[in-house]
Amino acid sequence: MSSKTLKIILALAVVTAMLLSACGPAETPAPAQQAATEAPTVEQAEAPTAAPTEPPAAEEPTEAPAEEPTATEAPAEEAAMPSVDPMGQNITFWHVWGTGGPSEALQAIVDEFNASNEYGITVESVEQGQYNDLEDAFNAAIQSGDVPDLVTGYTNAMANWYAVDSIVDLTPYVNDADYGMAADEQGAFFQGSLDGGKAPDGTLFAFPISQSENVLFYNSGWAKELGFDNPPANYEEFKAQACAAAEANNSDDDPDNDGTGGLVLYAGASNVASFTFANGGNMLNATGDGYDFTDSTVSDVADLWKDLWDSGCAYATESYPNPEFATRKALFTMSSTAGLPYQIAAFEAEDAIQDEWTIAPFPGMDGGSSVDLFGQYVAMANTNPERMMATWLFMKYLTSPEVQAKWIEGSAYYPTRSDTLPLIEAYGAENPIWSLGLTFLDSGKAEPAWASWTTVRRDVGDTFNAILQGSPDDIPSLLEDLNAQAEEAIQETM
Repeated sequence: MSSKTLKIILALAVVTAMLLSACGPAETPAPAQQAATEAPTVEQAEAPTAAPTEPPAAEEPTEAPAEEPTATEAPAEEAAMPSVDPMGQNITFWHVWGTGGPSEALQAIVDEFNASNEYGITVESVEQGQYNDLEDAFNAAIQSGDVPDLVTGYTNAMANWYAVDSIVDLTPYVNDADYGMAADEQGAFFQGSLDGGKAPDGTLFAFPISQSENVLFYNSGWAKELGFDNPPANYEEFKAQACAAAEANNSDDDPDNDGTGGLVLYAGASNVASFTFANGGNMLNATGDGYDFTDSTVSDVADLWKDLWDSGCAYATESYPNPEFATRKALFTMSSTAGLPYQIAAFEAEDAIQDEWTIAPFPGMDGGSSVDLFGQYVAMANTNPERMMATWLFMKYLTSPEVQAKWIEGSAYYPTRSDTLPLIEAYGAENPIWSLGLTFLDSGKAEPAWASWTTVRRDVGDTFNAILQGSPDDIPSLLEDLNAQAEEAIQETM
């Protein structure tokens, strides 16, 4: 067996189902740090609505009038032909959006591209089930040699595919002289969303079409009754609010809510990352080529969680904490903004308390704030130059401001570029709690897009669960052990 074949088989064995936010408790976005104004709150909110609109038709190119040649003028040179001709290519796009608004919006975008692009490119969109189903299908396609042209997926799975040359570096396409993006177009993308699709060496192997956020759901109505007018801005305020809510439930006349009221604490990697990002960290070492969980930006999170847990101000639930949040058994929960419709539905239950609530970013120890960005990324398969250029042209179309606005309104995700924002103002006005999440995008960061992160994120969850159940004195050694496990995972995926 050749070394390259062995490398492919080993790399594919690493690809496993991701333990990402979609698998953790649903969380909701938190409001940005407030100054004089108060964040929007919801009494009886409606789920984000989708009203897809067609992108404006492209203007017909016009030619400047040619000057009359004179006897002394040399004939004008013809413009250089592009190095790759994408005309008439048929490309296949594998994705995970099979039902509802996202599915309908995506198919409308594909149909419009097929009808309007000047290159005669035809895109066929094929839904492949859940993310793990798609990953299994793409792994099988790599082995058979019959891969789709464009594929969505988690970036740590894509990192494995890039390691075996099954997907390609997108940088040459972004910068292509004929079909690339101008500097101002590239600059419109939020840096956090772009970074989420990069390898440690800066290679751009995944491109962001939209994003969601890991945020705090915050019961602002109950908080006001407890004497707090704003979401917490630092760890001291966070503990004060969580413990006040826990004390309120422990001292009332209802024994069924004893031990609840503060933070529902799910010790998953995305929640660790969110608090770490708010501290200004990124879980990486100083050189950016490895992990460092002993850094103070991470250890401070461990100290906070352990303090809240031991003080009775945080507790765990067996499932998604939407009912607890809707019944004053939690002042805070942590969730993806993709969980907003589920939290809204929980407030419609018979036993729900109709409180005002909102979303907020995670506070840092000393006043910073951030959210964890969950990107919806696409990657280009390594096929042939003509198919790959045609695929890039569809990717460029899919992420253009007008088309991205249509996708956002159909999916309730967030944009990945700033020039989409003016196009979704009406949608934001109709969905105020969703709109608040827009203000968190600039401060957001993404988890590492490394092949090793598949394993490491699971180890992070195991370590922080051990921290909650152990002694505070164990925290330094547990984080050192986590560093060793992370280094081993890096070596296994190189």
